[in-house]
Amino acid sequence: MQFFVDTAEIDDIRELASTGLLDGVTTNPSLIAKSGRDFMEVTKEICGIVDGPVSAEVVALDHETMMKEAEVLRKIADNVCIKVPLTMDGLKTCNALSRDGTMVNVTLCFSANQALLAAKAGATFVSPFVGRHDDNGTDGMDLIRDIRLIYDNYAFETEILVASVRHVVHVLEAARIGADVMTAPPKVIHALVKHVLTDKGIDGFMADWAKTGQSIL
Repeated sequence: MQFFVDTAEIDDIRELASTGLLDGVTTNPSLIAKSGRDFMEVTKEICGIVDGPVSAEVVALDHETMMKEAEVLRKIADNVCIKVPLTMDGLKTCNALSRDGTMVNVTLCFSANQALLAAKAGATFVSPFVGRHDDNGTDGMDLIRDIRLIYDNYAFETEILVASVRHVVHVLEAARIGADVMTAPPKVIHALVKHVLTDKGIDGFMADWAKTGQSIL
């Protein structure tokens, strides 16, 4: 499973990229606003840090303007992935861009029917929001299971990009189901490495090593 980080904070992206674990980045207008930086500037910088897809979202709601914005965004770098909303105009834009060889991430997916439409429109990625489903009292991972089944039924090439990831269990379940990608905030990715027994084991080893009075260096 590919790991994307969902942030526009450059320091966090650089840190995770240095581990070799990071495959891409997702951003959105809210994350860019939170960073306090210029949209084009921060997107270009992110594209220079990671080799994989960097989702840059259009803000228009009509097809014609989406296409104009996409034309500007995809000139930023070769690894820009245009992010469009799951609306009829968004799907129309997705189809046009995909036919032109541009990567497209169709976002704000909340049903398997929507995911089916995104695949038929030629989306590179579809982003179902599992955390927001959980917030409304339903199991967001059931949506991922349905999409995986449908895509496998018809051999769709669109990749399932699990979004709105809130905790490490979401990552585990997405991997078990066979999602292609997950995108999560930096804190969730860092939390994946943590385990109380790992910490306990390190403490024990360090205590035993200190008793030897030796040094490797």
